[in-house]
Amino acid sequence: MDLAILGAGPGGYVAAIKAAQLGARVTLIEDQEVGGTCLNWGCIPTKTLLASTDLLAKAREMESFGLELQGSVTPDMTRIMERKNKVVSTQVKGIRSLLKAGGVILKDGRGVLTSPRDISVAGKDGSSYTVTADKVIIATGSRPAQIAAFPFDNRNIISSTGALELSAIPKSLLIVGAGAIGCEFACIYRELGSEVTLVEMAGRAVATEDQEISALLARELKKKKIRLLTDVRVEKVDVREDGVHAFLSDGQELAAEKVLVSIGRAFNSEDIGAEALGLARGGRGEIIVNERLETNVPGVYAVGDVTGGLLLAHVASRQGLVAAQNCMGAAIAMDYRVVPAAIFTHPEIASVGLRQHQAEERGLKTRIGRFQFRGLGKAHAMGEIAGFLKIIAEEQTDEILGAHIMGPHASDLIHEMAVAMQHGLTARDIAATIHVHPALAEGLLEAAEDVHGEAVHVLPASDR
Repeated sequence: MDLAILGAGPGGYVAAIKAAQLGARVTLIEDQEVGGTCLNWGCIPTKTLLASTDLLAKAREMESFGLELQGSVTPDMTRIMERKNKVVSTQVKGIRSLLKAGGVILKDGRGVLTSPRDISVAGKDGSSYTVTADKVIIATGSRPAQIAAFPFDNRNIISSTGALELSAIPKSLLIVGAGAIGCEFACIYRELGSEVTLVEMAGRAVATEDQEISALLARELKKKKIRLLTDVRVEKVDVREDGVHAFLSDGQELAAEKVLVSIGRAFNSEDIGAEALGLARGGRGEIIVNERLETNVPGVYAVGDVTGGLLLAHVASRQGLVAAQNCMGAAIAMDYRVVPAAIFTHPEIASVGLRQHQAEERGLKTRIGRFQFRGLGKAHAMGEIAGFLKIIAEEQTDEILGAHIMGPHASDLIHEMAVAMQHGLTARDIAATIHVHPALAEGLLEAAEDVHGEAVHVLPASDR
């Protein structure tokens, strides 16, 4: 069976390798670089910058750890970006090696569907040819959303992509949008020395997270002297000699050296032949798929950001696995019940399942267990005591409905809760499992015990 895949991001390249493992002859077409947004302009480069700023923050705290640093530690933006580029390049080479070893034919060029079985390719080398396949997977991803009020010029008004390419640290940075991307960049550039202001039209930062998470993040941002303005919109921006001036809906005027616009993503569903093919798309341009990742056109599948669901690399990869197997004759449905997610602020944020307000809106009766990182010996030893762990359980069955963590290594800790939820475990199941001491994961044990008011290291409510 011949399979053609349009786009080599975390959905497309994973689908290609899986299909090849299952015996398909796979052609993978990519007009930019393998790894997609996640590897080249998103997850990996952002976390590489965060690694530098986290180390910078630790260096500034060395005296509290009994260490004396001779001289000062200052960020060198050129070398930070060089390291970022090296990490990305290494990962790109790794993916290309995996594709080659798996027998996947990689075509560097832009593909356009001319029929459900044919893709016209304009090669980067100037060549032009057609790839014909029995089935097709569209995995063309997304890009930073741009609206007329914030015209990107890649110098004064930048997207998240531009924020990963700055050659100098801006003295001041105004970030439009306090979602995951905006808050991550706020932490990065504040640590580097920029004066940072976040403007969010919703009532709180990271508004998709549990409300307690948003409240704690607001306090942590304030500690870092990051200004957070909520319930307000940026109406327009004006580039002047002294910087970019932003005019807010409440009448305020703010000025900054640069403005970073982080207000969502646009889907790469145009200029790929979708209209001619008759692919059904939603109001935002997303390609509509069913639970098996099939589009309305027989034999054509779509995965990843372009489908407009959860815009997460790991979701795209799972969709790629499911679509590849279905192309090869399986009948597997995507399961979105348990999808962990993380926001790499400092401290980190991670979540899985329902937020407390979502459970309440559904009329579910719950029990809540919490534990503070300051109650963990390991957190004190690390010097990272800010944050908490929270478990939401159904009152009668004790089944875990959701978990939320803000603190050190939250993105690693959340997976214990994801596995528990995937297999229908209860808070008592977690509490009955011996956890290593000293470890951060003990906080999950304590939070699980606290669901029933039985945590050993939590003061009674009357003494808190």
